[in-house]
Amino acid sequence: MHIARTRTAVGVAISAIALGTLPAWTAHAEPTAPGRDTARHAPHHPRPASDGVRQIPLQGAVNARDLGGYRTYDGDRVRYGRVFRADALAKLTDADVGTLAKLGLKKVVDFRVPAEVKYDGADRLPAGLSATSRAVNDNGLFTMLMTVIGSKDPVKQEEMLGNGKADAFMRDVYRTFVTDGTNRAQFAATLRDIARGGDAAPLLYHCTSGKDRTGWTSYLLLRAIGVPERTAVGDYLASNTYRAAYDAKVRESLKQSGMMQNPDLLIPLQEVRTGYLEASLDEVKKQYGSLDGYLRKGLGLDARTILALRERMVD
Repeated sequence: MHIARTRTAVGVAISAIALGTLPAWTAHAEPTAPGRDTARHAPHHPRPASDGVRQIPLQGAVNARDLGGYRTYDGDRVRYGRVFRADALAKLTDADVGTLAKLGLKKVVDFRVPAEVKYDGADRLPAGLSATSRAVNDNGLFTMLMTVIGSKDPVKQEEMLGNGKADAFMRDVYRTFVTDGTNRAQFAATLRDIARGGDAAPLLYHCTSGKDRTGWTSYLLLRAIGVPERTAVGDYLASNTYRAAYDAKVRESLKQSGMMQNPDLLIPLQEVRTGYLEASLDEVKKQYGSLDGYLRKGLGLDARTILALRERMVD
């Protein structure tokens, strides 16, 4: 019984702390939005934040956003209310579920691997809506975190995560977005759903923290429809803003619980960094020559599909 309780506690801690969801006993942290207001907002939807990033206000998730509002190269604007990105939806309140219902979602794609779903729980969604599982390989991240945090051993934790090892591990995770055939298939299927529209629109996709697998998908989508590189990278990096206070509470909870003496070792795993995105893009260039080559050859998206993405997403 004691062993079972310990194993469960470790599992909850890993899922809650390392992968981005707080345990129930920890206070929920409100994210902060960036500062300048340059984007318009659509009626009946939450007001967009400063740089076109618009958060969907939920109590049980901190990184839910509408991808609308960004400008393309030719000055057109990405439509609001078509595609949403998010972190895990397992801890949503009844009010949160009501908020999602107002978005009119027709499809939800879950990029989490089975171990994440097991410990964090299935999505809470409006009636009649169920998540489509499209697990994207985490390159062993969950298992590694089970080992390192569950050990409660500061020496082992430093050996596994310190001296740039956590950063290097995340770069490897990002490379698998390009090199792993199953991962490419999951991203491709999601982009095809968006291009098709119909009974798949509006669509929301998510992972656990809403920053890596979700961030890569969002970057690909925005670039494919003509959003400038700088803007797409800004959307990617915005996860750091929305998750900062929340993730700081997670680290403090780990320290107070005695599971880690130095929870700052987790910061590279909690953050998104341009170096991570560059690791994917370097692999794209190596394998496919360009992002367009990755979209066409790596993901198998033909010109008609890419054109359909732009027609669905851009005013």
